[in-house]
Amino acid sequence: MKKTIAVLVFVCFGSTAFAQQQNAVKMECRDLTTSENVLAPNETLVNGMACHVVGSGAKQNAQTPAKSAAFVNPPQAPNAQQVPMDSTPVPVDTRIVSGATVFIVPLEGFENYLAAALQKKSVPLVPVASEEQARYILKGTSEEKKPGWAKMVVMKQIHSDDAASVQLIDRKSGAIVFAYSVNKKNTLHGQQTTAEACAKHLKEQIEKK
Repeated sequence: MKKTIAVLVFVCFGSTAFAQQQNAVKMECRDLTTSENVLAPNETLVNGMACHVVGSGAKQNAQTPAKSAAFVNPPQAPNAQQVPMDSTPVPVDTRIVSGATVFIVPLEGFENYLAAALQKKSVPLVPVASEEQARYILKGTSEEKKPGWAKMVVMKQIHSDDAASVQLIDRKSGAIVFAYSVNKKNTLHGQQTTAEACAKHLKEQIEKK
């Protein structure tokens, strides 16, 4: 009877040790951020880490169908809040700064009339010769129509019809801060008259704001 009991004890002890050895599984883990949060086919997610079985347990794990690689969303900070983007357009300042520099774009000679008109009408802007030195750009078009032979002979009209259109652009923002068009019929001084009309209204715009 004693021998039988000893054998049973040995068998039970051996079986327990064998079961513990079989249940012991060794795993290796890595940080998911090193692979852009991608799990390999033989890996599982454990406490935010990518882990896989190594050693004898790896053979048993290989018999089970491998899972396809999956993207794992990175853990978010506990207090992280999404801040909505403000789609409100930023207002553009259209005020013309008194005393600022201005570059007059060549307009087939009309720029000379504009420069003289700015000075004559005391417009508070300083003309400069280089666009890089200017705060504002003054550009536009000018058209002069001389009377035909019939008007000169029959109607005794020797004056011209003149039209001009100008724009003042803020180089910093690209905004058009001033625009004006003028159309003069039967003018005596032609482009000088239209240039002075543009300068007059430009001065009023600056002083208004």
